[in-house]
Amino acid sequence: MKSRPLEAARPACCVCATADILRLHGHACVTIARLLVAVLAVLLVRHLVKQRRPRGSPPGPTPLPLIGNIWSLASEPHVYLKKQSEIHGPIFSLDLGGIPAVVLNGYDAIKECLLYQGEVFADRPSLPLFRKMTKMGGLLNSRYGRGWIEHRKLAVNSFRYFGTGQKVFEGKISEECMFFVDAIDEHKGRPFDPKHLVTNAVSNITNLIVFGERFSYDDREFQQMIEIFSENVELAASGWAFLYNAFPWIELLPFGKHQRLFRNAAEVYDFLLRLIERFSQGRTRHSPRHYIDAYQDEMEQSAGDPEASYSLENMIFSVGELIIAGTETTTNAIRWAILYMALYPGIQGKQTTWLNLPDQPLLPTDKVQREIDSVVGTCRPPCLEDKPRMPYTEAVLHEVLRFCNVVPLGIFRATYEDALVRGYSIPRGTTVITNLYSVHFDEKYWGNPAVFSPERFLDEYGNFIRRDAFLPFSLGKRHCLGEQLARMEMFLFFTTLLQRFCLQFPPDFVPSLTPRLGMTLQPLPYHVCAVRRHS
Repeated sequence: MKSRPLEAARPACCVCATADILRLHGHACVTIARLLVAVLAVLLVRHLVKQRRPRGSPPGPTPLPLIGNIWSLASEPHVYLKKQSEIHGPIFSLDLGGIPAVVLNGYDAIKECLLYQGEVFADRPSLPLFRKMTKMGGLLNSRYGRGWIEHRKLAVNSFRYFGTGQKVFEGKISEECMFFVDAIDEHKGRPFDPKHLVTNAVSNITNLIVFGERFSYDDREFQQMIEIFSENVELAASGWAFLYNAFPWIELLPFGKHQRLFRNAAEVYDFLLRLIERFSQGRTRHSPRHYIDAYQDEMEQSAGDPEASYSLENMIFSVGELIIAGTETTTNAIRWAILYMALYPGIQGKQTTWLNLPDQPLLPTDKVQREIDSVVGTCRPPCLEDKPRMPYTEAVLHEVLRFCNVVPLGIFRATYEDALVRGYSIPRGTTVITNLYSVHFDEKYWGNPAVFSPERFLDEYGNFIRRDAFLPFSLGKRHCLGEQLARMEMFLFFTTLLQRFCLQFPPDFVPSLTPRLGMTLQPLPYHVCAVRRHS
């Protein structure tokens, strides 16, 4: 009977104990919350301090807290940066979410930095995205130093020994041109999107150097890789990429375009590894057949050097970079050229009425096809020896590169050491953006730059003239190593195409001249009809 009061007291004791636990838990939660707030406050203050411009740095647009000027780059960043140069001058500062950057605009400023101080501006910024994608190794994104010098030298030698330095290589490009126009011929003059065929044809030229073979146009696995490359070029310049550089912790988020970028990169890495293993079979040491063999020779020769940069991982990065750089830029240049030839039939040579578009005045006419017919004829394909006698065709191709700005901001650079430019101090490691678009639309060097006019590359006698402020392949130590190859490809593909076909748009179709934004500017999808000129 006396036990009942004790039993009745137990629930009250349990309630008290539970209350004590809850109070302790509540205190712990409050403590943790305060700690998190304190940590976030410290991180916020640290980030805001990083956003302060160093003394002596160039002026620039006012950044927003945390994100700086990132959102201003979401739409047509090259145009935005050129407009800002009209306010702050040709050299100005930019805040990429706590990452200090300097933008170079106009031919004079870019030439002064990239040419006259070439080594100072030869580094790559150690951005989180670059570190994630290539660990700052490989060829294009590697830091300035021994690793970059070794990989650059190997790539240049490979282009010379397996490509542009060999006379027989021109024949291989011409052969690919035949595959290209024969594939177009299968459409029988009906509308088609040229992107797939152009991409395949151009990528095969780089494949000959890297792998020693071309891939057929119906090789679905390789085509999928090229599509992923193209998508990553677009994603790497998206707002999510800039946000990732500023706030790498967003990698923890399960959504966002940066996640797609990383998944694509992992898929391409595995595919390239399989390709390298495939094309390494039958290799003979010191008798390279292609870039992969040459790279493996270098790996073996430097095996005892702990500071050598050659490795399987860097080979995979380098192969991917050569393919994407050799494919994406030239492909988009040729796609723009096709678009503008159909847009301006008077320049192409087709006798038809003008297609009038807003803000596109009628231009003086000459005929690319007339020049092809008079110099090359119809019985043989064009060759590089024809180029000096085809100044108008050369002028058209140069105007396409100038006007369309395939790589408007180049690849971001960084200062290798402290720099002094026009009285401004630029600390070592500062991200440098070269606005090549501003060079090609620099009113000081180009009259009416917003007008597509091949005549600006011709003198009064119709001879081709070179223009200093023409930098589609950039300038200085980091200029495009595939420039010679790209020029060969553009000339041979373009002239072979127009020798056989007249290009025109389908009835009632008006193309968009607005580019798709990314690291490159590519035309939006369009359809064109390629009609046979000769039987």
